[in-house]
Amino acid sequence: MTPVELSRTVLCAVRRAVDAGELTVAVPARAVVAAPRPGGSGDYATNIALQLARPAGRTPRYVAEVLCERISAAPGVRGVEITGPGFLNISLDSAAPAALVREILSQGLRYGHGDALAGQLLSVRLPLAHEPRAEAVADAVARIVATQGARVQFHRGGTGEQGDRGERYVEVLDLRNLPPARSDPAPLGPDAARWALLHPAPHDRVRVGAEHLVQRESNPLFRVRYAYARTRALGRNAADLGFAAYAGDLDDVPAPLHVVLADHPRLLLGAATHRAPDRLARHLVTLADATLAFLPIVLPLGDEKPSAAHRARLALAEAAGTVLAGGLSLLGIDAPEYL
Repeated sequence: MTPVELSRTVLCAVRRAVDAGELTVAVPARAVVAAPRPGGSGDYATNIALQLARPAGRTPRYVAEVLCERISAAPGVRGVEITGPGFLNISLDSAAPAALVREILSQGLRYGHGDALAGQLLSVRLPLAHEPRAEAVADAVARIVATQGARVQFHRGGTGEQGDRGERYVEVLDLRNLPPARSDPAPLGPDAARWALLHPAPHDRVRVGAEHLVQRESNPLFRVRYAYARTRALGRNAADLGFAAYAGDLDDVPAPLHVVLADHPRLLLGAATHRAPDRLARHLVTLADATLAFLPIVLPLGDEKPSAAHRARLALAEAAGTVLAGGLSLLGIDAPEYL
């Protein structure tokens, strides 16, 4: 169950409670679900009870108790716990992460792609003179919006009004005034240079320095590429031990990893909708950190024999690697198998 599907489940619970007369409130358009905060539990948490308490004229705890029973009965939900003033902490069936892994591995680098922006034509205006940051952002935006079915045409200093297929531009992205890098990023090499140009938010100035090349945890690009390389190394090590990945049930998956993986389609759509490669870059850092925290338990330790749990963990690691590689490719950055 993805965060979007779980959000719908929560809203259905609210709607059923309203229909039964247990709550008198307008059903909201969306319910936010996210990884539990410190002190929470389960796979996801939502503050919907706190959101509805005042308009319903009830305490958050009462609203949470009403919704708890209905959400608990939904398919794919193992249990719901109420914490704090009324947060609902939701645990999913162990098979849910397995289904997510199978989906990622079957779709490969296209995981998260869709047609939400199909038919849209984006005009990108570039400076007359070559400017590295504008060029990198334009290229990344074109790759990202294409994952959602949109198309891009570039205009260097011009103001084209109609596409070559007769479509009218839905939106114009003007990169002519994008704050440039303080210095030439070319000495960093193509991958580090693109990361230095794309990772900052559009309104932030780019800083180019040796910190983008160091192979240590302080370098976000290194963490992302290292996490991918480690997932590939685990596959090779598992083959040496005589077993392969299989997307089976996972009872001991750290919640942050499969939550971030499940959230990838939403993040990718957001990056496309807002024309924001920096959102994808930050998402990859979050995914890399969750992946690196998970990898030490993938392979058997000591005298352990490979088991179904190890095969399922390896499949999850491979799924994480697939998403990392796909995200890097959209930014135009190489994902090395050896690092």
